[in-house]
Formats: sequence, C-alpha cells, structure tokens
Amino acid sequence: MSEDNWHRVAAKGEVAPEEPIRVQVGEEDIAIYNVDGEFHATSNICTHAYASMVDGFQEGDEIECPLHEGRFNIKTGEALCAPVTDALKVFEVKLEGDDILVKV
Repeated sequence: MSEDNWHRVAAKGEVAPEEPIRVQVGEEDIAIYNVDGEFHATSNICTHAYASMVDGFQEGDEIECPLHEGRFNIKTGEALCAPVTDALKVFEVKLEGDDILVKV
C-alpha cells in the first residue's frame, strides 16, 4: 500500500454530524460524512442522475439524493431504494490527529 494515495481532505471539526461536505481530489468529486463520530467518504455524484449527494438529506448512515429521493448506505455505498440501483463508490478513510485523509 503506497502512502502516496492518501490525501488530506478536511479537519474533523469541518464535518458536522449529518452535514456532509464536498471535496475534490484530482478528478474525484467526493462527499465526506460524519456518522456518529466516524468519518466516511463516497462519490459525491448520484449513480442515477447527476446530483450532488452533499445537497441531499443525511439521516444516520443513509444519504438521500436531493433529485429523486433514492437512498444509499454511507458506509457501504449500497443503493437502498428506487430509483437508484447502482452503489456509490466508497473511499477508504483514516484519521491522523485532527486530519481526515481519503485514499484515492
């Protein structure tokens, strides 16, 4: 595992519970979530239609797309209900002190 693939994307204090933020790492548009003090990262773009997941509604470990109300599991990326059928891409996350790092 190359350490070169890890990128600092935010400080822990920048991601409030149930208020995801958008970050960009190279070509990847990524949503960062705080789920009960644990941080997770998925693709920020809905797999059904071009919508930003950070504009959706987060409840616990689920995020609802703002466009057609499809829901995804934040931890696994799994599509949970119609109209979404394809999972969101999930990125590995680690903490170093107050920094959130994502593996891309």
